[in-house]
Amino acid sequence: MKRISPVPLVYAAFVLVPLYWMVVLSLKTWAEIGAGFVPWPAQPSTASYAAIFADPDWTWGYLNALIYASLNVVITLLVAVPAAYAFARFSFPGARTLFFGLLVFRMMAPAILLVPFTQIFTDLGLIDTYLGVALAHCFFNVPIAIWILEGFIRAIPPELDETARVDGHGPVSFFARVLLPLIAPGIAVTAFFCFMFSWVEALIANGLTVVDVKPINGILTRIASPQAADTPMLAAAGVIGLVPGVLLIVFMRRHLARGFSMGRVV
Repeated sequence: MKRISPVPLVYAAFVLVPLYWMVVLSLKTWAEIGAGFVPWPAQPSTASYAAIFADPDWTWGYLNALIYASLNVVITLLVAVPAAYAFARFSFPGARTLFFGLLVFRMMAPAILLVPFTQIFTDLGLIDTYLGVALAHCFFNVPIAIWILEGFIRAIPPELDETARVDGHGPVSFFARVLLPLIAPGIAVTAFFCFMFSWVEALIANGLTVVDVKPINGILTRIASPQAADTPMLAAAGVIGLVPGVLLIVFMRRHLARGFSMGRVV
């Protein structure tokens, strides 16, 4: 009988215990939390969840983040797919330098760019808009998207491009009917990374929004002060914040599984 290594189990426990504790805290009351350590809620309460869904500010916080994160994914893919194709198929002076140079932008801390972003987007009238936050996040997501997708496109034989042209496919038809279906796993992985970055990023999203497009992480700061934090509500908000990522994994699991085993994401 093959012996199972305990390392994966220890790692799984290390990852899942904080998530479990967040769920437990979201179902506890302040009285239970103050009474001492108990690994499960004695009397589970959904009051924190009810308070969140009853408050329009919380609801719009989630919706705002969902809208600009989704918009960011669309813009990123529209830019990254043609760019990745160009890097994969054409050779031009400085191509490799430019290709890896793009990754430098991804390595920059968002805090460095907050002030210039604020000044530029103020001049463009993009402060407190979905498009403004989405474009700011594209600065970080487009380079990594190009890097991932270039690996998937390079794995496709160039002869397929010639065959598609002989069959009468124009540039738009080739991308829509031939290339995109072939790199669907790569698109899924790219969309997942871009969405999750935009969903969890807080500094730029808060700095470029005021009222109308304030994301959920901006709403969280209202009850997360060091002096008085509403722990059950913060935990409930965190649990709800996990839902989009979980749904993405559930509905895109086949493409994600293939994508992580192909191309550059290995």
